Amino acid sequence: MPTPLPPFDLDLLRTFATIVDAGGFTRAAERLGCTQSTVSLQIKRLEEGLGRRVFNRETRELALTPDGELLLTYARRLLATANEACARLMEPEVGGLVRLGTPEDFATAHLPDVLWRFSRDHPQVTLEVNCDFTLNLLDGFARGEYDLVLCKRERQGTGGGTRVWREPLVWAASDRLLLDPGQPVPLVLAPYPDIYRKRALEALDAQGRLWRVAYTSPSLAGVQAAVRAGLGVTILPSEMLSPGFHAIGAEHGLPDLTDTEIALYRAPGQLSKAAELLAEHIIRSLEVGRRGSEG
Repeated sequence: MPTPLPPFDLDLLRTFATIVDAGGFTRAAERLGCTQSTVSLQIKRLEEGLGRRVFNRETRELALTPDGELLLTYARRLLATANEACARLMEPEVGGLVRLGTPEDFATAHLPDVLWRFSRDHPQVTLEVNCDFTLNLLDGFARGEYDLVLCKRERQGTGGGTRVWREPLVWAASDRLLLDPGQPVPLVLAPYPDIYRKRALEALDAQGRLWRVAYTSPSLAGVQAAVRAGLGVTILPSEMLSPGFHAIGAEHGLPDLTDTEIALYRAPGQLSKAAELLAEHIIRSLEVGRRGSEG
């Protein structure tokens, strides 16, 4: 007899992935607009169909079993493919303008492929993307200048907006820089109100380490050029350490840095269909990328 196909019902897989993302059955039910008992029943159906447990019931906190971790990878792929197929087949005529604000470094590192896939699926949508500091983006967002904004923020769990990325941060320097432990740390920073500038100064002040701002540039390229030239140290996401850069830390007397988050905010009121589609596409795409980087 042929081996029966596994129960890859998309509704069950969507519930499973939502539980993981939300951090629990109750929050997942709120996101899905159903009851907790319905969510529990769907997971029971999924596990019975698989003949395997996907959640570990022996711990108080939500935890995946090894089978659950494996299934999550494939569930995300299946859901992403299904969503793309739906967009291409059922909503080919969506159009209009979507105004997106994003930090420059995040746009450079993570958004090109995400926005390319969206434009491929929705060729009638015009994207207007502006890169700026988080506080400036939030000010513009409050004035109604954006439909969607991606903003850096301190880690705050389920606070406002939807968390789409976690950024491990490092102190970055080039081989040309020679740090003298007896002298203030030379810093290469973006101007106020950049969140990495705030993070650097607060971390050094908390440690009691003297510092001086050796170079300021409003652009990512300018900051990188100054660091590459050996003018000082900066803070970068660990994934953005380009050739010639290296991470430094306690061995040079620098404090540890906690991660920051990237959150997506939607403009209040009724968003256009194009803006809603872009928001969901960004969330799905970056969730897949985040899980891959964390794995």
